[in-house]
Amino acid sequence: MRVAVTGIGVKSPAGNTPDEVFATLLAATPTATVVPGLVERGMAVRFACLVPPFDTDAYLSRREARQIDRPTELVLCAAADAVTDASLPPELARERAGVQLGTGVGGLASMEATTRDHNDRPSAMPVHTVPRTMANSASCRIAMRHGFQGDCTTYATACASGTTAIGEAARRIRDGQLDVALAGGVDAPVTPVIMGGFHRLRALSVRNEAPERASRPFDADRDGFVIGEGAAVLVLERWDMAHARGARIYGEVAGYASTCDAFHIVAPRPDGEPASRCMRLAIADAGYATGDIGHINAHGTSTVLNDQSEARAIARCFDGHSPPVTAMKGVTGHLVGGSGALEAALSLLCAARGLVPPVANLRSSPEAALVNLVMGAPRPVAPAPVLSNSFGFGGQNSCLVLTPGSDRPATTRASS
Repeated sequence: MRVAVTGIGVKSPAGNTPDEVFATLLAATPTATVVPGLVERGMAVRFACLVPPFDTDAYLSRREARQIDRPTELVLCAAADAVTDASLPPELARERAGVQLGTGVGGLASMEATTRDHNDRPSAMPVHTVPRTMANSASCRIAMRHGFQGDCTTYATACASGTTAIGEAARRIRDGQLDVALAGGVDAPVTPVIMGGFHRLRALSVRNEAPERASRPFDADRDGFVIGEGAAVLVLERWDMAHARGARIYGEVAGYASTCDAFHIVAPRPDGEPASRCMRLAIADAGYATGDIGHINAHGTSTVLNDQSEARAIARCFDGHSPPVTAMKGVTGHLVGGSGALEAALSLLCAARGLVPPVANLRSSPEAALVNLVMGAPRPVAPAPVLSNSFGFGGQNSCLVLTPGSDRPATTRASS
């Protein structure tokens, strides 16, 4: 069973529609900015990438808005946009429609705020404290909103969570468990405790005086990643159903794989072997060879260890002849559980439109000898499958192969 992408919704630092994000990525315009609340708290890192304001009243009732937290707000709105974009039919079998969502920190931000404000007065904490802080709250809210009664699952594979959710949703459709799935990721981790924790790990850039130059994947002067917030949701459908109803099909989730480094709780395995194997497995799952991949969207966090390991993994997978490689976090920052979903959605658009964005802030790279990095200007490419990588703490590796448009007939898949 082939899996079509028929809708996309995003709420991200680079824009609140796919076209806005695409334009920001092509211009390689960083979105990191000073956050007044972090300055007031005297944080060591005082900047992040935030979603620009939008009219939440167009999506949420006042009652609903009071009951949910920031990540749930973002992903509910992104999911609503995705459903509208897909023009799902009203006669959709709701028991065959599901929600698959990834998040890295879940309701931790809400728990942090509740502990801060009500630690001495627990009996006065908000009545919705528990549902706000449940990691599965956002996915269940989406299912409630749209009446989707099929499999509703939340994934926590650290920074790979959004990619994992899309891949697992595609598997459920391919295996016949679902006809439709809302799949994606979300996080809103710009809080003192979360940012302070990442800083203590020495994972964050400390360019407080020049935040716009802080996130620089694969650049020789990188000093850590930049935290961001955001959500992205894709509507996945059985290809035959989408085709029969005349849906606009962005492309296909053609391949997916996951592996684990089993090496270190935060550092990637230096040689990149499990990550490389994950790429090869995803490409094989799609029925492709490495030479069929038109470009790669790297995880590219802007940390020394991650970028080194990923470059080695790509070189290993592609025998030293990688296709063009970009990394979107130079623009968006790192949305943790939301990054992989946003990057998958935009990678598909880039592949379909034949333009690979340059890596923001990339001037020179010690990894340039290993991988074909896109720098300076967008790189024109022929429409072709794209490989999107996500690698999370704990050694969690997830890769997707996304094929733009209907570039091959349904009969080419043995499973179709």
